[in-house]
Amino acid sequence: MQQADRRKLRRQMRRQRRALSRGERLAAAERLARRLRGSDELLRARRVALYLPADGELDPRPALLDTFSHKALYLPVLDPLRPGILRFAPWRPGVAMTGNRFGIPEPRYRHGELAPVWSLDVILMPLVAWDRQGNRLGMGGGFYDRTLAPRRRWPSRPRLVGVGYRFQEVPELEMARWDVPLDAVVTD
Repeated sequence: MQQADRRKLRRQMRRQRRALSRGERLAAAERLARRLRGSDELLRARRVALYLPADGELDPRPALLDTFSHKALYLPVLDPLRPGILRFAPWRPGVAMTGNRFGIPEPRYRHGELAPVWSLDVILMPLVAWDRQGNRLGMGGGFYDRTLAPRRRWPSRPRLVGVGYRFQEVPELEMARWDVPLDAVVTD
């Protein structure tokens, strides 16, 4: 898949998920929550990273704030010292937030509160498209890919779980050399 094809697919899928009504998004989030509640990976996990939905992304919060409220939850934050890298800050509803340079809310944190990426058990990652081989097409910034690139050197590795709507599945995505594959995908 050429870069132009990836851009075209990205535009198409983003347009399709933004076209969903608020009611359709809420219903999809509840279906996702039912699936996540039955996940052995999440039941065993102690530290789970999730994301705040933007641009029509499927919302993972309903299950995590209900069934898994006892887990340590983290949100990605932009690393202020290493551009293009994500760090993970503790999060709970009501935590003070601030907008990053993209306008995405991030928890306010003190440096010592950030979790090393390798210490997370599961990272729920938004996606734009995916295939059954574990390939993921994201928004195009490469933040997750750069952050997860050194995973082979980590003492432990989090399970990488893509989260998206069922319609975002495509027959095949060609991996770019920098793409980090998913361990699983969960949909609505």
